[in-house]
Amino acid sequence: VMAAFSRYLTARNSSIAGGLILVLYLVKCSRRTHKKNRRSGSTDLVLNTEKDVRKDRAAVDRLFLVRILKIMHILVPRFFCMETGFLVLIAVMLVARTYCDVWMIQNGTMIESAIIGRSAKDFKTYLFSFIKFMPAIALVNNFLKLGLNEVKLRFRERLTKSLYDQYLQGFTYYKMGNLDNRIANPDQLLTQDVEKFCNSVVDLYSNLSKPLLDIGLYIFKLTSAIGAQGPAIMMAYLLISGLFLTRLRRPIGKMTVTEQHYEGEYRYVNSRLITNSEEIAFYNGNLREKQTIHATFKKLVDHLHNFIFFRFSMGFVDSIIAKYVATVVGYLVVSRPFLKLSHPRHLRSSHSELLEDYYQSGRMLLRMSQALGRIVLAGREMTRLSGFTARITELMKVLKELNAGKYERTMVTQQDKGTETVEKLMLVPGSGRIINQDHIIKFDHTPLATPNGDILIRELSFEVRSGTNVLVCGPNGCGKSSLFRALGVYSQLWPLFGGSLTKPERGKLFYVPQRPYMTLGSLRDQVIYPDTQEEQRKKGISDQVLKEYLSNVQLSHILDREGSWDAVQDWMDVLSGGEKQRMAMARLFYHKPQFAILDECTSAVSVDVEDYIYSHCRKVGITLFTVSHRKSLWKHHEYYLHMDGRGNYEFKPITEETVEFGS
Repeated sequence: VMAAFSRYLTARNSSIAGGLILVLYLVKCSRRTHKKNRRSGSTDLVLNTEKDVRKDRAAVDRLFLVRILKIMHILVPRFFCMETGFLVLIAVMLVARTYCDVWMIQNGTMIESAIIGRSAKDFKTYLFSFIKFMPAIALVNNFLKLGLNEVKLRFRERLTKSLYDQYLQGFTYYKMGNLDNRIANPDQLLTQDVEKFCNSVVDLYSNLSKPLLDIGLYIFKLTSAIGAQGPAIMMAYLLISGLFLTRLRRPIGKMTVTEQHYEGEYRYVNSRLITNSEEIAFYNGNLREKQTIHATFKKLVDHLHNFIFFRFSMGFVDSIIAKYVATVVGYLVVSRPFLKLSHPRHLRSSHSELLEDYYQSGRMLLRMSQALGRIVLAGREMTRLSGFTARITELMKVLKELNAGKYERTMVTQQDKGTETVEKLMLVPGSGRIINQDHIIKFDHTPLATPNGDILIRELSFEVRSGTNVLVCGPNGCGKSSLFRALGVYSQLWPLFGGSLTKPERGKLFYVPQRPYMTLGSLRDQVIYPDTQEEQRKKGISDQVLKEYLSNVQLSHILDREGSWDAVQDWMDVLSGGEKQRMAMARLFYHKPQFAILDECTSAVSVDVEDYIYSHCRKVGITLFTVSHRKSLWKHHEYYLHMDGRGNYEFKPITEETVEFGS
């Protein structure tokens, strides 16, 4: 009793210390927030609207339950599936583990009673009984771990596949980064956040169900031992302490969301450094990039420092309320039948019976109090889970809206451009009409505008039929790339803001950029991308024909060098700039589209090879839209589209005078 009382005093002092630390932390955070708000008035361009506040909210409430149930439909799609089987296995193993704990308490008490009573026979009996059941107990524990790990992996597999099915549907992956800016770091969400969410939800299932089973079983055992009043007191303590701690833990959800946001920014600046390492090296920009990375990392570290300090403060309160005070309450409850001499349970009990009964009841109540403490502490994990749930749900919502053709973009209104602002407001994304028709591309009074609403050309009208090559020219920023994004390749990358666009169906347009993309895989994959080898067979194109395509662009030596179409290399590094451009042209010959958009795609190719490539395109019937400043290409085109960068354009046939003027 004196030991319990001393622990109570220590717990009280620790509670006061934890409370003081928590108060200091809240004062510190309020000062930082006040300073940050004062600075943001002049530098922050993003306004915090009510919608943004609702989006960032992450708490254990009705919205959290709705969100997690929505995700659970993805994780467990049917009642009879492998995930359900493993969840049942975990539940059975949790029940078995609880019964193992009760048996070990009883058997351990009997072993100690035999030692104190100096009974060698009983000691050997109960000790051999423990040794006999050790394999079964170990098997239960490891089956439980097996089930938990399998469920985590299967949940992650299902959620990842579901998200990627939406992310890689159509041009959603492009729209998320270029048309919609609600999700800044999809790679962070699709990888780390999905893993952490799945681990957290499975751990919560285990950490809640096991203590609940323990409480139910120990209440049944203790009610027969010390009456119903003791367990009732413990349950009341659970309710009061749980409500109090849940109230204190509210900031954890939002802090988790912020942590993952900063982690995503940090990963993004590092990936940009790797992607653009050559350009940065040319500019000798390592010091500038280091400043950017350090600034981004500092934001993450500062937030993690605050998070660690908050969890440290909450750790004091959690430990005291959920562990130590719960243990004190347990001692007070279990001691009543023993310290009250008139209690009917032990009026005629011997010393050894009192000792044995105390050990069993005390240990069961101690386990029950620990189970109550784990449930209270599970609230902390549930609050953290709410943060991951909010981020995953936001990603699912954005993916669904993007696939439905809806997107949102934060724009800063410029008051000094009154006319332009009015024009932006009049534009309605997706209001244009798409007409699918073979062998023709026709813009009919179609505004050419960016997703932000910046008008490049008020009304664009021209018509091109198969067999008529068009040269697109104009200064940088005049809208050449915007034209092709609005035209699209397989569908519209940018929405139409009015008018109508007539073009062939999906798959009959092909785009060849200045820096072609080389996929991961074999040499064959570089030519037939995005087709697979199975799709190559279905088209009836043999490897000999593929070799002819390489010969047409003077790349047959690569096949000779590698020795096989199935040779795998890092083609982005193995091929030179000119070889990549010629490989992209071989890819164009393989697909044989009706129209091809060539965006400076022969800038690293010699003039003679370029001339052969353009002649071959005309021979096989591929109509070209070419963006280039090379004078040698005028002879391969019948029309030119010139944009002046000030909203004007002209579409005219190429004549000898035009060629001379261009030269």
